[in-house]
Amino acid sequence: MADTFALDIAAFARKAKAAQDHVVRKIATDLLTRIVLRTPVGNPSLWKGKPPAGYVGGRARANWNVSLGRPDHMVTAITDKNGQTTIYRAMAPLAAWKADDAIYITNSLPYIRTLEYEGHSKQAPAGMVRISVAEFQTFVDDAVRSIPK
Repeated sequence: MADTFALDIAAFARKAKAAQDHVVRKIATDLLTRIVLRTPVGNPSLWKGKPPAGYVGGRARANWNVSLGRPDHMVTAITDKNGQTTIYRAMAPLAAWKADDAIYITNSLPYIRTLEYEGHSKQAPAGMVRISVAEFQTFVDDAVRSIPK
């Protein structure tokens, strides 16, 4: 009888650990996805002036980084108009996440604060991060509901 009880506790502990990992990764993935997809892609038809020669939108989206343990301040010149490459790139660090790791979602472009806080874009006048963080409880609820039975 005692052996069965010990096995039940061990099975519960394994399931709880798997659920924790699932929930944290899903919350981080959902939060990142919302932030990336809410990040405006430059639309020169909405601008007051002309775009620079050779302008291609999507640089702000492409510069969202996910890292573990410390912020990643890398800036890249690549663009990602639809955001899917950026979201996919985040899957590697999230797959490596362990319970003691802090997850950082960063964007170090010099103009990201202007987009977030100063209404610089008509596409995201209230920012991207603040709106997504306000939905955090929704991400938690969705992640908990998605725990495999």
